Amino acid sequence: MNTPENLLYTQSDEWLKKEDDGTVTLGITDYAQHELGEIVYVELPEVGSTVAVGDSFGVVESVKAVGDLHTPVGGEVIAVNDAAPDSPAIVNESPYENGWLVKIKPDAEPDTSALLDAAAYTSYRG
Repeated sequence: MNTPENLLYTQSDEWLKKEDDGTVTLGITDYAQHELGEIVYVELPEVGSTVAVGDSFGVVESVKAVGDLHTPVGGEVIAVNDAAPDSPAIVNESPYENGWLVKIKPDAEPDTSALLDAAAYTSYRG
């Protein structure tokens, strides 16, 4: 299982990266894409939409299952990865780089106290 040290993780298998400009990038973990199997459909929100902590921000569908994506931060969606809905396999191939899903401008400093670091996530999913 690939679990980059520079990210934070949710127990529902999303990852979060705090960017230098204060925004956050979200995606699903390597563990999640592996468990889902071949991803065949990705639905993402519209740029400009707002989300609250815990809201669903999209859907990932695989040959095995359908899963809602949940955000650990609230704010405005400022970018979506247009490649993901067009080529869903990108999430399987590169969940942390090319397969990112959304970028959010938080409406407040994100509370990351409930998120896991790489070691804790690896232990949780171990």
